[in-house]
Amino acid sequence: MAKEDKQPPKFPFQPVNGNDEKPERKTPKFSLYWIYAIVFAVLIGFQFIGMKPEAIATTPEEFFSSMLKNGDVAKLDKVTNTNTVKIYIKADSIGKKFYVDKINKRFDAEKAKTAPAFFFKVTDWTSFEQRLAKFYDDNKIDPIPANAITDPDWFNSGIVNILISVIMFVGLWVLLMRKMGGGPGGGGGPGGIFNIGKSKATLFEKGGTKVNITFTDVAGLDEAKVEVMEIVDFLKNPKKYTALGGKIPKGALLIGPPGTGKTLLAKAMAGEAQVPFFSLSGSDFVEMFVGVGASRVRDLFKQAREKAPCIIFIDEIDAIGRARGKNMMMSNDERENTLNQLLVEMDGFGGDTGIIILAATNRPDVLDSALLRPGRFDRQITIDKPDVKGREAIFKVHLLPIKVSETLDVLKLAEQTPGFAGADIANVCNEAALIAARKDKQSVEMIDFQDAIDRVIGGLEKKNKIIAPHEKEIIAYHEAGHAVCGWFLEHAYPLLKVTIVPRGTAALGYAQYTPTEQYLYNVDQLMDQICMTLGGRASEQIFFGKISTGASNDLQQITRMAYGMVTAYGMSDKIGNVSFYDPTTENSFTKPFSEGTGKIIDEEVKNIIDKAYTQTLQLLTDKKEQVEILAKALLSKEVLHKSDVEELIGKRPFESKKILEAEPEIVIAPPESTIIPIEGDNTIA
Repeated sequence: MAKEDKQPPKFPFQPVNGNDEKPERKTPKFSLYWIYAIVFAVLIGFQFIGMKPEAIATTPEEFFSSMLKNGDVAKLDKVTNTNTVKIYIKADSIGKKFYVDKINKRFDAEKAKTAPAFFFKVTDWTSFEQRLAKFYDDNKIDPIPANAITDPDWFNSGIVNILISVIMFVGLWVLLMRKMGGGPGGGGGPGGIFNIGKSKATLFEKGGTKVNITFTDVAGLDEAKVEVMEIVDFLKNPKKYTALGGKIPKGALLIGPPGTGKTLLAKAMAGEAQVPFFSLSGSDFVEMFVGVGASRVRDLFKQAREKAPCIIFIDEIDAIGRARGKNMMMSNDERENTLNQLLVEMDGFGGDTGIIILAATNRPDVLDSALLRPGRFDRQITIDKPDVKGREAIFKVHLLPIKVSETLDVLKLAEQTPGFAGADIANVCNEAALIAARKDKQSVEMIDFQDAIDRVIGGLEKKNKIIAPHEKEIIAYHEAGHAVCGWFLEHAYPLLKVTIVPRGTAALGYAQYTPTEQYLYNVDQLMDQICMTLGGRASEQIFFGKISTGASNDLQQITRMAYGMVTAYGMSDKIGNVSFYDPTTENSFTKPFSEGTGKIIDEEVKNIIDKAYTQTLQLLTDKKEQVEILAKALLSKEVLHKSDVEELIGKRPFESKKILEAEPEIVIAPPESTIIPIEGDNTIA
């Protein structure tokens, strides 16, 4: 097949549409810098006007002595202002091979009479004159005629110095004026020193910068999408709502954990809305100069009024919206001034219409109450981590550009990733594609996604990490204890996989479970979770008669859960129905109790953990044979899946209960800081 000819690049004045019509010629934009370049070139030319290209070769003073001895020098020119000696060669000597080789071209006799052929520099005229006179006397040579001359030096002339000063002053003045005015081409954009108070917002509008993300690219956020789409509809069809007496909301605050898609939802809103969209971060208002933040807020809303109706999106608004006056030691007047200006612009004495503020944060607890009141942020849209259906939809979106196997079960992937946010799922899909490419596969299979999930949860697999045989045996029995407890406890999470392959920096092995999608926990469920977490420590005690440091992460988890049961959920008879949990404080748990009550709390926590440990020891003693079977299998295979465990010790007596697909009740979920799903065990050596 013939090789396709490479098409030449299209130049500005060539037809590009396949017809004979030429595009309109655009006049090049003239810049002030062209003037500077021309003036500089002229001055450089002036410098060399007086030095005609006559002396075409340099020569050391020793060669000059040889020229004198041979009688080839006709005359000398002593240029006093440049400390240069120009040498004229006699017409009948210029054809000698020595001079031809030095000059690289032959002088004719006529040119030799008028043009110097060589020159050299001197440092001191008095010393040179003395050496030259001595040379004449020593060699019995008649002195050569020498003329003292001066070459023109334009750079040292007063007129040129004055001219350069005037041009530089005028140029500097013009540049400063253009900076202050923010004119085109003058560098007066938001980064200019005289435009430091200008807003740094990026404008997306029709005919300009566009966003290619739409609501179809956002999955798993159905309720939030409805709220945001309604705001877009407000701007497109305002009469639909104002006809009934309704008002367009002033703002909406997107609240949710990191990675749940708050910024993505705002990008989709920019892609869907047919109105100007200003996007910036809360940190864009912050600067080292006093008053800059408030100035940028004023400039932002000034631009927004000119483009109204429009939308302003402020990402990470907690950078400027923190509550004022709570901690006087850490107060920041500049940040508070910026917040005050934002409050005034959003709903001040002269409130604006047609401007909707959209903001995102994962720290709503630190925001100022004045910022959250109706009239500023009328709606607070909570974006939680997706459930199993949401994760399935998110997987489908991120799997579109990936070549996946036909046997891939997306629902199973969603079930194996509880607690994953949208960003985590995107990372899993990318890691799975990289793992498959590393293995030279044609498509990404289920095993690649499972390896990617392990990679995200536990870290990089360390197969080459050297572990002593006796330590590996302890790790195997430790993980087998977790697995057996989870297998035979009714309310424990279903086991997915157990492995003794080291991962990350501290995990020497872990057991992975599949937490159920639930929002309420009772005492029995929490106690079973604590027992399952203590299974590794109890297994070490039973089989080796001593314990290791491998259960440090387990102990942290059960301590947190036990204190939550006593101090937050009222699950202790001695403490009663009292909660010391305060979500408005930074440390979440306050101490509005006496030392005596604190002692009772500590005793109750210890009793809960001791009771759970006793139950775990009893369970593993009864199931000692199953623990040994799993431990030996781990030592030989290193990884056991749920199907492997079923073959070794039989089916799990308590099958996981499926959640009924019904309309859920509205309940208050437990604080995330006290209930943590047990997804793995970091065994610390």
